[in-house]
Amino acid sequence: MDTYDKKILVALQKDGRITNKDLASLVSLSQAPCWRRVDALEKQGLITGYTAIVDQQKLGLNLTAFAQISLDNHHPDTVRQFDEGIQQWPEILECHATSGEYDYLLKIVATDMQAYNQLIYEKILRLPSIRSVNTSFSMQEKKRTSQLPVVD
Repeated sequence: MDTYDKKILVALQKDGRITNKDLASLVSLSQAPCWRRVDALEKQGLITGYTAIVDQQKLGLNLTAFAQISLDNHHPDTVRQFDEGIQQWPEILECHATSGEYDYLLKIVATDMQAYNQLIYEKILRLPSIRSVNTSFSMQEKKRTSQLPVVD
């Protein structure tokens, strides 16, 4: 990946709807080479897709929670069932297997505390081998981005 590719990645992360003409101008390339580079970045899997960033509050998703999950065991079937289970609920935005005291960290959005409790008690805790759920709630969002740093 060279300087042009890095500039393209930075620009597309800021505005995925930028036209090829404007992108080419921004990164100091002509349009055809710029398009070929974007196409190559997509084929290499560096660009995995394009999406709209939606305002969470305007959708009424006023609660953001971080749930730390511990499992009773790490048997492959248990882990597979957990992995499959969390995929089905759109309120779970992220799931990370973590080191330390807990096995997983989930980022969850919900309309309110009642909706969060319903997700936890009627869905997540019904997955096999859940030992515990420890939740922290976001009081105020200080930063949110999906833009990865493109290092030189």
